[in-house]
Amino acid sequence: PNGTYPILATGGQIGWATEYLYDKPSVLIGRKGTIDKPRYQDTPFWTVDTLFYSEIGTSCSTKFIFYKFCLIDWIKNNEASGVPSQNAKTIEKIQISLPPLPEQTAIATALSDTDALISSLQTLITKKQAIKLSAMQNLLSGKIRLPEFALRPDGSPKTTHQTELGLLPEDWEVVELGDVLSLVLNKKVDVPFFTFIGMQDVSEEAKIINQTVLPITQLKSGLTYFEKNDVLVAKITPCFENGKGGYAHNLKTQIGFGSTEFHILRANQQADAEFIYYWTISPKFRQQLALDMVGSAGHKRVPFQALQKFKIPLPSKPEQTAIAQLLSDMDAEIESLECRLKKTQSLKQGMMQTLLAGKIRLPLE
Repeated sequence: PNGTYPILATGGQIGWATEYLYDKPSVLIGRKGTIDKPRYQDTPFWTVDTLFYSEIGTSCSTKFIFYKFCLIDWIKNNEASGVPSQNAKTIEKIQISLPPLPEQTAIATALSDTDALISSLQTLITKKQAIKLSAMQNLLSGKIRLPEFALRPDGSPKTTHQTELGLLPEDWEVVELGDVLSLVLNKKVDVPFFTFIGMQDVSEEAKIINQTVLPITQLKSGLTYFEKNDVLVAKITPCFENGKGGYAHNLKTQIGFGSTEFHILRANQQADAEFIYYWTISPKFRQQLALDMVGSAGHKRVPFQALQKFKIPLPSKPEQTAIAQLLSDMDAEIESLECRLKKTQSLKQGMMQTLLAGKIRLPLE
């Protein structure tokens, strides 16, 4: 408990030690268990016997060797039928191409800089996601008002009033979700194509990540009908609890059909559809309705009636739209950062494949 040095195993750190086994930069690789996840360690450490560490000579850059390790297919070296295993002799026989030390250092520095950018993007995305969640909790509950809705016509600040959901802004009311929804009917629309969205096409961040456009001749009976700007909410566990769903604001066709395991919510004239969507992805909505699930273990689902009875605080429609727009802008910023992260990760992979193989050379000063 009072140790200073991490004790490392194939799955990560498992404790602390008062002494270190090795105190120089090292590349670590699993001997048993997780054998395909190389690790770079540049602070003193202790390892258990399922994890190899390496002592790198002065003619090599340890970070360069680490990146070389990352390109090796370690699973090929598995020597066990059960828990994956490999031995030191097999590892020592692996041949690699090795440039002079200055070039190793330059390559390792370029890849490390890319890793640092990836790490900073991941940290920024996590921060932006936390900010958005806080904004959702405060804006959807009226705890924070947008400036253009916080004052009365005479310029005085609006106050709050007590409701069954607690204190709300004086111009907000409490409604059941069903009061701001319209009935969704399966229309007979003469269209050549429709969009299909299954449970696999929505993410656990309640985003529609894939749309399949099909000719209307391929439409099967029993699917769930929806249209542009409808909100999709998974009704089964664990999909509902994991947040699966989506907002069909960018539907590729005039109409869509989806899995029968979706509830379809359509905002009426009182409500902004995107405002309703943000309520459906709020933790409070998911957690409370999860308690109303019915059915046998493993096959529970949220009844539509329970969803309709869920009570929400409702501002005026212009304020709903303004709140939804602000949250949508936050989502767009996060998605832009995630796209940049994916591109940077892809760039790094390409750099590793070319720089470590000598296909592209870096200029040396």
